[in-house]
Amino acid sequence: MRSGVTIRADNAQAILEALKTLTNRDVLVGVPEARDERQDAEGDFGNAGIGYINENGSPKQNIPARPHLQPGVRASEPDYLPHLKAAAQKALEGDAEGATVSLERAGTIAANGVKRYITITGFTPLADATIANRLRRGRTGNKPLIDTGEYRRSITHIVRNKDADS
Repeated sequence: MRSGVTIRADNAQAILEALKTLTNRDVLVGVPEARDERQDAEGDFGNAGIGYINENGSPKQNIPARPHLQPGVRASEPDYLPHLKAAAQKALEGDAEGATVSLERAGTIAANGVKRYITITGFTPLADATIANRLRRGRTGNKPLIDTGEYRRSITHIVRNKDADS
């Protein structure tokens, strides 16, 4: 008895390779090492350190936590989720390159979501001393996480292999 199924092309290997590629990838949002340096840096403290302190706070330095990375990524989920679904679909079609492109798009959207979150969220206000320090430096803004804008601009994404060292 015949099944009535005709095989026109065997894409099983391409599909398996694309799925392997997709499942071995991470999309990371934040400040990668290459974007860590600051124009106004004094010493070795860069954008990643600034982000960490603002995300978690520093009671010793009287800096309250102002979570923005994780909430910013979560807030942009409706925008990047279709691209993650497209990556999975591309992998099921055996298109590893298309899956990677979709992961890159999702990362870009998530990073932009963090930047938008920083811009629109009402964080714990700056201390009077911080505002006075900004004024001494010729800065007039009083929005937390935004002074020169350098930290916010450093937020980006990378798509990398899960077993990568950095």
